[in-house]
Amino acid sequence: MLWLLAYLVVANLVSFAMFGVDKQRARAGQRRISERALLLSAVVSGTIGAWVGMSVFRHKTAKRSFEVKMVAATVVDVAIVVLAVLATG
Repeated sequence: MLWLLAYLVVANLVSFAMFGVDKQRARAGQRRISERALLLSAVVSGTIGAWVGMSVFRHKTAKRSFEVKMVAATVVDVAIVVLAVLATG
């Protein structure tokens, strides 16, 4: 169970960082991280980091379509975590 907790912490930190980097790149006019990559970082159990990153960096919050996709990613993420917890007993 400790491995799962460690994984969740890392996944959420990575997701949070990705939103911060993408916001910084957007401001600088540089090449961006794709929405697909941001959503994938959330789906692989980084939704908390993604939501916090969206809030802290005020990033992707005006895009309603992205928020809808984030809600779907959150549902998938929660299902994955529940299955992982059940599998570890």
